[in-house]
Amino acid sequence: METVFLVCFGAVLMLILGYLRNRYFGFFGQSPSDYSDAIGEPFDLRTHLNGPIVCEGVIYGPTGRVTSRFVGDFVAKWTGNKGVMTERFVYDSGDEVLREWNLTLGNDGRIGATAADVVGEGQGMQSGPTVQLKYKFKLPAEQGGHVLDTTDWMYLAPNGTIVNRSQFRKYGIKVAELVATMRRKEAA
Repeated sequence: METVFLVCFGAVLMLILGYLRNRYFGFFGQSPSDYSDAIGEPFDLRTHLNGPIVCEGVIYGPTGRVTSRFVGDFVAKWTGNKGVMTERFVYDSGDEVLREWNLTLGNDGRIGATAADVVGEGQGMQSGPTVQLKYKFKLPAEQGGHVLDTTDWMYLAPNGTIVNRSQFRKYGIKVAELVATMRRKEAA
């Protein structure tokens, strides 16, 4: 009887420790307010995601191994607090994906974001040198059509490059992670 109790106690303790690690120390442990007083230039979507942008990145599968590599060309244009960002991705498989984001920036730093493959409206926040955006992303039918809970974090580097880290989850389980850089495209 004592052994059963110890096993159950150990299992519960591990669940609690796992929850605390994820909530306070992992990717989801960070919040926009953590960066509100950070040193450096503040992230302003209208400035840093504006004009022609080049992107390079990788996607990790659920086992932590790279499953895909990509490059992207973006063009972002703003009129006041409303912006449109058109993205063209080319993957190592040769597949090409086009996406158009419609972005709205509130005077308090809040962000609203919609796209054809986003369910509903994504919500985010600019804070210090970061942007957080959360949304539900629908995979294409040929990839199962699953809807994934997505959290994007973008960090502004001192040279103006943006480092993006995104996690995609289904039923709370991480199924993919993306790491990419975005920077202004140099004039030809």
